[in-house]
Amino acid sequence: MASNEYGADNIQTLEGLESVKKRPSRYIGSVGKQGLHHLVNELLDNSIDEALIGECDTISIVIEEDNTVTVEDNGRGIPIGEKEDGQRAVEVIMTNLDAGGKFDSDAYKVSGGLHGVGVSCVNALSSELHVTIKRNGAVWKQTYRHGDIATDLEYVRDLEPDEDTGTKINFDPDTNIMETDAFEYETLRQRAQELAFLNPSVEISVSDKRTENPQSEVYRYDGGISEYVEYLNEGREALHEEVIYMEDESDGKSVHVALQQTDSVQPSLHSFANNIQTEDGGSHMTGFKTGITKVVKKYAENNDMLDDVQEIKGTDVREGLTAIVSVTHPEPQFEGQTKTKLRNTEMRKAVSQLLHDRLQQYLEENPDVAQKFVRSTVRAAQARIEAQKAEKVVRRDSALTSTRLPGKLADCQTNNADNSELFIVEGDSAGGSAKQGRDRKNQAVLPLSGKIINVEKHRLDRVLENDQIADIIQAIGAGVGDEFDLDNLRYDKIIIFTDADVDGAHIRTLLLTLFYRYMTPLIEEGHVYAAQPPLYRIRDGGQVYDAMSDEDRDRIIEEEISGKPDNVQRFKGLGEMNPDQLWDTTMDPENRILKQITIDNAKEAEQLLSVLMGPNVQPRKDYIKSNAQEVENIDI
Repeated sequence: MASNEYGADNIQTLEGLESVKKRPSRYIGSVGKQGLHHLVNELLDNSIDEALIGECDTISIVIEEDNTVTVEDNGRGIPIGEKEDGQRAVEVIMTNLDAGGKFDSDAYKVSGGLHGVGVSCVNALSSELHVTIKRNGAVWKQTYRHGDIATDLEYVRDLEPDEDTGTKINFDPDTNIMETDAFEYETLRQRAQELAFLNPSVEISVSDKRTENPQSEVYRYDGGISEYVEYLNEGREALHEEVIYMEDESDGKSVHVALQQTDSVQPSLHSFANNIQTEDGGSHMTGFKTGITKVVKKYAENNDMLDDVQEIKGTDVREGLTAIVSVTHPEPQFEGQTKTKLRNTEMRKAVSQLLHDRLQQYLEENPDVAQKFVRSTVRAAQARIEAQKAEKVVRRDSALTSTRLPGKLADCQTNNADNSELFIVEGDSAGGSAKQGRDRKNQAVLPLSGKIINVEKHRLDRVLENDQIADIIQAIGAGVGDEFDLDNLRYDKIIIFTDADVDGAHIRTLLLTLFYRYMTPLIEEGHVYAAQPPLYRIRDGGQVYDAMSDEDRDRIIEEEISGKPDNVQRFKGLGEMNPDQLWDTTMDPENRILKQITIDNAKEAEQLLSVLMGPNVQPRKDYIKSNAQEVENIDI
């Protein structure tokens, strides 16, 4: 038996940026779509760091015609002078992981890119990178290839008398390392808008020059996170008109909180540290939850507003609450390189203390708002108690407590969840065809008769009363709500299988709302997909082509066939396809197109769900009117 030697010769020292190239996911999370956009975020972090110290008020993001990305700001510009060892500062920053001004508190009091690996990571993972610097009275330019210096720093021209200083970086991701170079305008647009909310009076523009009609947006919010809360509440009914805002700054740390109570069932809470979204919360969010619960509970007790409620819980206070918690810290500590959770324990007390002092004062000075806030909390507590009683009855009497699978479910033969799929199909007709056309070994089919209940408007006890939802929960097998457990998941892929029309889009949205609200890990861990059935099947001679859109149909006829095809069949719905067609076009892993549903930006998804599925009608009408002209195919 051969032994694996492990000695001194096995120890490698990676020079320069080689560690990034060898293990990119360690630095940017992944080499897929998420990591690709993380590269842009690293550059944006540097520009925002300039804004945080008052040296920058304009930032632009451009997806160029050649699919490269340019990020430019009017900050101080990267230093170009030589260090004591004779190497230029810009070259050190671009080619050394442990170099940057973020380690010097005199240069940056607060920084998101504290690890000092931001722009060097981008450089390491780019086939080519160009940096243009406006500094020291002149414009300078330098090119890097695959992380290495390709040209010397060159003088270009003198600055004009009123011309701003700043930095412009254009990069082309290295597709030998990255799995994709397909930048998504919408992803970058969302981040630009988010940063504009978090940094009042900073103007951030984003544009995409790749299309015939370039897209562009410019964001500036002088109201900061208060405007952010208003934006998130567009689809909700606010219980008090004014957004409550409070802030404090001490010892180089700052805390900013904005909140507004609504009549929604679901809370919408979002936290940031040094402009970085902390999706998993951390000490600052813990401080917020603790602080607001104590303040509201104390006010209710002092003003005899508890009625018959024996105990107020944090979930009662947060029901329907929309809040943004944004903190800055000179030395933030995050869990993981992608920085999704803040660890600095002192921020818990800082946020909690701010709420204790300022929110308590606000409620005392604004009794009308305080009354609405506390009454909403008491109603939530009463509803929680009643819902718990009702839920026990529903669970006892429903299929959720049964080990039997739903009668409509055509299960697969394998017991291996890692190799199995569940198709949730719109309509009994399409469900019947899918059952006949599937691969019985690893594909299960659950037909839906019509639309499920809108879970955005109801608590869990009402949701569980719906037979179709009960069937879905039972088929998936991992439970629901607080009891959801991925270890019990019966299928690796949950595939939403609906028509490409308005009704199909509605059913798809209802299902995604269910998964997002009560089975969130399903989406977070990448188990939810949407099937993409073709709109057309084109036959010419012995060839068969499937087209996903009118444009795709025209392209195939013009480029692939170059003439009039023998037959063009338009599918009005899944029910029109026979079992063989369903298999060939949408179920066969070799031919089908699936869209994986992700939560790249939970706030945007939450805001859109509230607009489309919430109780407030007018924002929904406004959204449909403003977006109707842009719709080509009804899809996710």
